[in-house]
Amino acid sequence: MNNSSYIASAKRVIDIEIQAISALTERLDATFEAACAMLASCTGKVVVSGMGKSGHVGRKIAATLASTGTPAFFMHPGEANHGDLGMLSESDVLLAISNSGETGELVNLLPVVKRLNVPVIAMTNSAHSSLGQHADVVLDISVEKEACSLGLAPTSSTTATLVMGDALAIALLDAKGFTSDDFALSHPGGSLGRKLLLKVRDIMMTGNELPLVSSSATISEALLEISSKGLGMTGITDKDNKLAGIFTDGDLRRILDAKTDIHSTPVAQVMTRGGKTTRAETLAVEALNLMEEFKINALMVVDENRQPVGAFNMHMLLKAGVL
Repeated sequence: MNNSSYIASAKRVIDIEIQAISALTERLDATFEAACAMLASCTGKVVVSGMGKSGHVGRKIAATLASTGTPAFFMHPGEANHGDLGMLSESDVLLAISNSGETGELVNLLPVVKRLNVPVIAMTNSAHSSLGQHADVVLDISVEKEACSLGLAPTSSTTATLVMGDALAIALLDAKGFTSDDFALSHPGGSLGRKLLLKVRDIMMTGNELPLVSSSATISEALLEISSKGLGMTGITDKDNKLAGIFTDGDLRRILDAKTDIHSTPVAQVMTRGGKTTRAETLAVEALNLMEEFKINALMVVDENRQPVGAFNMHMLLKAGVL
């Protein structure tokens, strides 16, 4: 094969799999609604099971369900036939995946599953298969053809199964009103967890590190504060210690162009009055969105009385892994 043949083959695979996914939309009917209702009312866990490639896809579906508010885990049908079926309880729902619907290890479990009175949702290409006939709800994942040129390797069928699993998980997420805060609780590690869990109070400068001068301070005094605290800005407080405004490096450039006397001019005359602020309990990623929207490099943090309690800049967000 030459390079163009590789690309032609890849495009053919992608086109076939796109068609397989598109065909799923026509099957989102009362049966899909019934499956969602069964999973939503489950008081135990969703137990996902499948062999081979269906098992690999099943593990991902179980992981997606679990991370989006529907408790779930994967049970290997081979191991379940030799003791692991004890994982299953009467309060659970079994989501069984088999393209043919005749996978021996999975079908062998059905008598015990039915004896436990555990509801079964089947994902298969045949409602008339052994699995389909014993299931309470059947989700049709059939495809016109596999993307494999030999028609042998599971390709389109596994893609369709995965997409159907995602559709279930996200439909349940939406129905439950699952929020980004809920999502963060199941993703505490890595950059995702930091973005979703980290709050402004966790990264901001406080106390003596906080850049602040009074409104009576001169511009030169404000510059000394900016230089010593290293945030590229300082807050300006009024007589009640409330934030009256902000003075930044950008403000300095503008007054230098105007040839303002920095040693005699009060900083209150040239500061940005009010200025954008945030609160300590705000999520760091929300503060980042505010900074990006208004092209701000640093933010003051105030309390409910508008008294400064902290400050931070983009570099601190980057260091914390929020960017």
